[in-house]
Amino acid sequence: MFYLFHIFRSFLPTHNPIGFGAVDFVELALAIALAAFALCSRPGSRWMEAARRFASRTVASMIALAILPIALRLALIPAHPIPTPAVLDDFSYILLGDTISHLRFANPPHALPQFFETLFVLQQPTYSSVYPPGQGIALALGKMIFGNPWAGVALSIGAFCALCYWMLRGWITPGWALIGGALAAIEFGPLNQWMNSFWGGGVSACAGSLVFGALPRWRARGRTRDAILLGLGLGVEMLTRPYESIFLLLAVILFLVPALGDRGEMRKLTGLIPAAALAAMPALALMLIQNKQVTGSFTTMPYMLSRYEYGTPTTFTFERLPTPHRALTAEQELGYRVQSAEHGDNRETPASYFTRLASRIRFYRFFFLPPLYLALPAMLALLAESKYRFVFATIVLFALGTTFYPYFYSHYIAAVACLMVLLSVAALDRLDRWTIRGTPAGRDAARIILFLCFAHFAFWFGLHAAGNEYFSRRVWQFETWDAINSGDPQGRIAIHRELDAMAGKQLVFVRYGPQHAFNEWVYNAADVDASKVVWAHDLGAGENEKLLRYYPDRKPWILYPDSHPVRLIPYDQPPPPVELQIPETKTKAPPEHPQLHFEEVH
Repeated sequence: MFYLFHIFRSFLPTHNPIGFGAVDFVELALAIALAAFALCSRPGSRWMEAARRFASRTVASMIALAILPIALRLALIPAHPIPTPAVLDDFSYILLGDTISHLRFANPPHALPQFFETLFVLQQPTYSSVYPPGQGIALALGKMIFGNPWAGVALSIGAFCALCYWMLRGWITPGWALIGGALAAIEFGPLNQWMNSFWGGGVSACAGSLVFGALPRWRARGRTRDAILLGLGLGVEMLTRPYESIFLLLAVILFLVPALGDRGEMRKLTGLIPAAALAAMPALALMLIQNKQVTGSFTTMPYMLSRYEYGTPTTFTFERLPTPHRALTAEQELGYRVQSAEHGDNRETPASYFTRLASRIRFYRFFFLPPLYLALPAMLALLAESKYRFVFATIVLFALGTTFYPYFYSHYIAAVACLMVLLSVAALDRLDRWTIRGTPAGRDAARIILFLCFAHFAFWFGLHAAGNEYFSRRVWQFETWDAINSGDPQGRIAIHRELDAMAGKQLVFVRYGPQHAFNEWVYNAADVDASKVVWAHDLGAGENEKLLRYYPDRKPWILYPDSHPVRLIPYDQPPPPVELQIPETKTKAPPEHPQLHFEEVH
């Protein structure tokens, strides 16, 4: 690994042992890679034939693609350890996963809830996360099976890559389906935000793959199995992104519209609707159970109660701003004001809506590796085929629906990630078959674009694998969409290690500085009283005495998260001089709001 770092460092304009500069290395690497590419991609080559045979083996290909992104991320563990929660949504999802791992959706309220108020967590009538259960179930499985909730994140990404290949098999040839699965693995795998955070992407992407993979099979064969898989996908999306599940259902209806003209085909398809509905019923039941356990009502979702009590998550842009119905902490008040400012207090108009829609088009780059931009003309040419018009229409449908959110993040439309991959490989396939007067004209172009995609990933993966944080920070400015943890910029890991090394139970009062913003530390496990470390707001000596009496067996501490470095001192010691800390972001934030990590769940 040491030598690998020095190889990559040589790309910088510095002296190196062989006298090469950045341009020399780039030219040499491209020459070697293109020569190898030419040898391996010749028609009839043994590599190509072996790949085609493997692509036709569905189960083996799915297993390989499920393992690939996980193995690549695990290979980075020495340089980039298992991600830890860092932003507001992360901690709420961790709580949700921990709660579900106890086989429940809600926890009893604490006797002194005022010490534990925090964003995106309910304290009354139950102590619970405000989010739907889908992502939490994945985190719970990771914790229960492997002892770490992040394992559930990794498994969901592996499952998505495998299901993406399966979905593509229903639309294109096995060879291109395998290529699409591999593209999904490198794009949404080890360097992607979905793999390196806890707030979703993989589970919803799996749901979309199930639905869009089952649709062409259902229409072509009319099998009950495909109807069940369709219903299962709709159910998973309902559990993960309830609002977006509406558009997924509309996409299913849109796909079936051409069958309306054929009475026999329509009768065959509608006869399987009960099977699909039955497969989605368990998801609906789980949602109702969560509602009842968390809010006390089958029809009141946790985020709805959170909006009523705290004013967050905020409403759709065509709705009025919510009004909090309880006193907010300073951090909650700041979160409410920021979300209110983003929402705006003006009425939604067609002009404001379409301005927001246009402003978000650039963020759809998240779903395409940069070399694929070269295939954009071929993507547009796909509109000549009805099945791809459906694909474009579905993506537009999701874009139109999610524009009613004040915010936008890629996992909101994760259900159509597989369709983005489909457009990529279908465009490359069309380019590969493009001829001029019977002469192949696009084969080399398609293969070079594909090669550049994998070269792009290999370059950035290699830089991160080199493991030098100083070097990585200086090249990150050129890395647009990757998001992977590096170091301990917030100081959380060091503090947690210090507390874990102590004997006995601990009680940490968090005292924020006057400039504190969006770096919440008060998050606890599902069973607060049984935790080794309990995190609480510092409410002043008089109020704190109540919690000290409640936890007589815990050693109390005061944490100063806004000092530099973060300070943890015994509770009875005087405070240290405070030096304001300007933390670096642990993972690269989405580009629209680099300073915020809020999610709206509808």
